[in-house]
Amino acid sequence: MAGASMKDIKLRIRSVESTMQITKAMELVASSKLRRAKERQERCRPYFTELKRTLDGIEAATSDFSSPYQETRPVKKRCFIVIAGDRGLAGGYNSNVFKAVDQMMQDGVPVCVLPIGKRAVEFFRRRHIEMLTEAFSEAASIFVSDCFTISDLVSKGYLAGQYDEVGIVYTRFVSVLTQTPACECLLPLEAHEVNREPGVHPLVLYEPSPHAVYDAIVPHYLAGMIYGAMCESVASELGARRTAMDAASKNAAEMIEDLSLRYNRARQGAITQEITEIVAGAEH
Repeated sequence: MAGASMKDIKLRIRSVESTMQITKAMELVASSKLRRAKERQERCRPYFTELKRTLDGIEAATSDFSSPYQETRPVKKRCFIVIAGDRGLAGGYNSNVFKAVDQMMQDGVPVCVLPIGKRAVEFFRRRHIEMLTEAFSEAASIFVSDCFTISDLVSKGYLAGQYDEVGIVYTRFVSVLTQTPACECLLPLEAHEVNREPGVHPLVLYEPSPHAVYDAIVPHYLAGMIYGAMCESVASELGARRTAMDAASKNAAEMIEDLSLRYNRARQGAITQEITEIVAGAEH
């Protein structure tokens, strides 16, 4: 009986050791990818920051400025761009995003969604929620060009009156240990109050008109916002997966230590039993 128990414990130890090798490998891969994701986010930020500065400059230089992208109207329907992952093993990364979406849908306003990532598509498909498209179900394969396609799609829908607000739900990367779900309003854009200081200002001419240039830049700016959210989400997923795999590796090490202790006790018990049987046999 003791021998069989020792065999079972030994097999269990080998199984846990194999699992720990996988979790350690996934932790190292996530750490490596996380560095690249953070570098990509930093590289793209200046371009889209300059686009935002250009939009503000056009608005400030034009008296009585207005744009259909700034039009505030009664909200009869919302559109959410929801960014989740393609797979699990990342702690609460996906579930936290979906909880945030559920909270925003509790006011009863009809919604449609544009999901990014396999888990997002599966989540909204189970809920039978209207999806604009399922073309972006692979979050890992989303590039800058895809963000421009998404921006163009939601912008045209907003101008056509298909929905009155556009928001994006993603996970903000705070640190390797901390990631928080976030929601930002993409449309309508917030109109800024222009405070013109007295003095001489440079005259900037926009062709064909400031309004046309502004409306042409907005989809590019939104694409930058979407791409930035994608970078944040990818970094958050990798950070969450690294943390989860680190915790799993530590748990596996504790299990191996406990199983090794049980194995040694069982082995000691088996040796003691054999010695007892030998002594008893010798006495007879």
